[in-house]
Amino acid sequence: MKIVLVVVSLMLLIPLAAMAQDEYPRAEVFGGYSYFRANPDGMGLNGWDGSVTGNITKWFGVEGDVSGHYGSPKLFGFDVPFVDVSSYTFMAGPKLTYRSDKVASFAHFLIGGAQARTKVLGISVSDSALAAAIGGGIDINLNKSIAIRAIQADYVMTRFHPGPELAFSGFDQRQNNFRISAGIVIKLGNH
Repeated sequence: MKIVLVVVSLMLLIPLAAMAQDEYPRAEVFGGYSYFRANPDGMGLNGWDGSVTGNITKWFGVEGDVSGHYGSPKLFGFDVPFVDVSSYTFMAGPKLTYRSDKVASFAHFLIGGAQARTKVLGISVSDSALAAAIGGGIDINLNKSIAIRAIQADYVMTRFHPGPELAFSGFDQRQNNFRISAGIVIKLGNH
């Protein structure tokens, strides 16, 4: 009789163990360092990247992403001290994630806006544009609540308009940029 109770108990616990393995966070909050390679100038900007993902299923979520990058253009290999550049993106879109116990790899497609500002000798000029990003990354789980985003790499397309001198020259308004980020992921709640 004891053996039957043990076997029945184990049979009831196996689905619970399987459900525990299928748990995934309701939301994930990411924040960390980011490097942005701006094109067409090839300028390298340092900054930050942050995102919030609401997970609808174990593999599908909706992500909102905000980033800011700062720097100066280079002339003969040196920063131009009187020119400051800043770039911001605000995007959202679907995120697909493959989860295991130790690692979560993801891919996302984001669309939204970008803003670039240039300040030269105290005079500031800014422009807003369409932005879209496609990319992905790898999170390494430290425990159920915290992960390290080892890498996130994104192709970021922006469509800033050229100045009036190039408006009718056939100048391609699309800029092909690259962003790489790393940091901490905090997982909130469980499904």
